[in-house]
Amino acid sequence: MTIVTNLGFPRIGARRELKHALESYWRGETDAAQLQATAAELRARHWRLQRDAGVDVPPSNDFSLYDQVLDTAVLFDAIPQRYRALAQRAPLDGYFAMARGLQRDGVDLHALEMTKWFDTNYHYLVPELTQDQAFTLHADKPLSEYREARALGIETRPVLLGPVSFLRLSKAIDGSDTLALLDRLLPVYAQLLAELKDAGAAWVQLDEPVLVQDLDDTARAAFERAYRYLADVPRPQLLLATYFGALGDNLALATSLPVDGLHVDLVRAPEQLDAVLRALPATRILSLGLVNGRNIWRAALDNALILARYALGHRGPDTLWLAPSCSLLHCPVDLGQEKKLDAELRSWLAFSRQKLQELRVLADALDGKASAEVALDQARAAIESRRHSPRVHNPAVKARVAALTATDAARATPHVQRQLQQAQALRLPAFPTTTIGSFPQTQDVRLARARNKSGKLSDADYDAFLAEQTA
Repeated sequence: MTIVTNLGFPRIGARRELKHALESYWRGETDAAQLQATAAELRARHWRLQRDAGVDVPPSNDFSLYDQVLDTAVLFDAIPQRYRALAQRAPLDGYFAMARGLQRDGVDLHALEMTKWFDTNYHYLVPELTQDQAFTLHADKPLSEYREARALGIETRPVLLGPVSFLRLSKAIDGSDTLALLDRLLPVYAQLLAELKDAGAAWVQLDEPVLVQDLDDTARAAFERAYRYLADVPRPQLLLATYFGALGDNLALATSLPVDGLHVDLVRAPEQLDAVLRALPATRILSLGLVNGRNIWRAALDNALILARYALGHRGPDTLWLAPSCSLLHCPVDLGQEKKLDAELRSWLAFSRQKLQELRVLADALDGKASAEVALDQARAAIESRRHSPRVHNPAVKARVAALTATDAARATPHVQRQLQQAQALRLPAFPTTTIGSFPQTQDVRLARARNKSGKLSDADYDAFLAEQTA
């Protein structure tokens, strides 16, 4: 039977339960125990949902109260000094201070820097490291969540951000090289992997998405050193997960690392499949990312099935897994919650639950099950409906585009003249810089907003305050 796995699941909840629980906790209406109880209930519900959708091996440790990169920093005790006293006194308060800042009771802590998670709309919190950084196993979140799922009778694959990606996505606040810390970090990874093996985990997923980026020789050497080290320690089998693009120039590196499986994104880069099949040793698991983990549209299952059958013909069923292209973190949970959408629009959509069901259909089709053909026919009809729908295609726009000629692309004045006029009008320096405007909220801003909401500050005065702060 073809195995269906998942790289990660959205944590917010079908009805945004996590968001509501977090906001209640931050307002002081609920305590840490109540927040953690909601989190545990969501994890249990999501593991069961994935199993019921046809996933053979769901992930664990993909859940986060705020951000998975911050979780990794806390896991390995990479907590900046300014947060340490609070984190030791009240771990959850310290965690959220790093995530969103804290200004109260004489404490004035600003949040860690945030930046985009590759080219998605998700933002992660950037760990701060120094050249004398020490790492220890500070928490047991991956272990406890694996055991949590096991107690429910669900065998999961724990997910960890890989060591090289963790260091590359961090920043050194003293100008040092984060990759120089690799030899200090690896023993802590080894300790965690050994504990997961002792707990019964058969596989661990190590996410190394930086493998789809351009890497210099130092980064390549870091990968080789890291995975040679982890190959020689007691551990579960390792699935190296890449996503958000093609391995490209890193293909030989990724397929040569001593791991037990490799996940590749065939949504963003279907063209890499043939090269991956040639390069990856035949004994290793190949996980195919066939369904888009980043959008809310149905997959073109016929196209995905072509890739899956091609891979099956080269490898056989025992070393082939089907999965989303990346974690489903970026998708809503369940289309079944959307009660107000019309039937046509609903037929075009697939949220996280439906994407996992699509993977099950693909697996059943590979296994020759007749039931898969009905689902494939439904998918074909939905794709065809969207392809020709006037809700997507505007005949007037098509006509205007068809009428374009080469002269429509010609500018009225040459570039040299426009450049001179712009320079005179704007008077910018040689290398102008700008900002997107996302500045941290200060205690004064939070207080003013609260006073405005409670009616103690008029809208006019609040607008004047905001104008002053903006200036």
